[in-house]
Amino acid sequence: MGAYASYIVETFVTLLAVCAIAFVVLYGARRLGIGRPRGPVELLGHLPLEARRSVYLVRVGKQVLVVGASEAGLVRLGELSEGDVPAGDLAPSAVATGAPFQDVLARVLGKKEPRA
Repeated sequence: MGAYASYIVETFVTLLAVCAIAFVVLYGARRLGIGRPRGPVELLGHLPLEARRSVYLVRVGKQVLVVGASEAGLVRLGELSEGDVPAGDLAPSAVATGAPFQDVLARVLGKKEPRA
């Protein structure tokens, strides 16, 4: 085997070793719960407006924040107390069951009734 071939084999083995180490570290981190959400912050909904612009509903403690995200950063668009939000409208189960975010946002802001 020539010098060039041994260099390619060595590079390939090193690449496999680095990939294996990365897999083990990521798998271990996931098993330990690293990167999972903790604390009083909870994402209630997300509405993509364009490719790089979105609106989020975020619960922080007892406040519900309406946050705009774009390439320029995050901007607080509004704030609601938990008492201002009708019960069940922003529950994670409502979001998980497929309630369209724009309907939830419209109900919270009192703009219109949800679509049928």
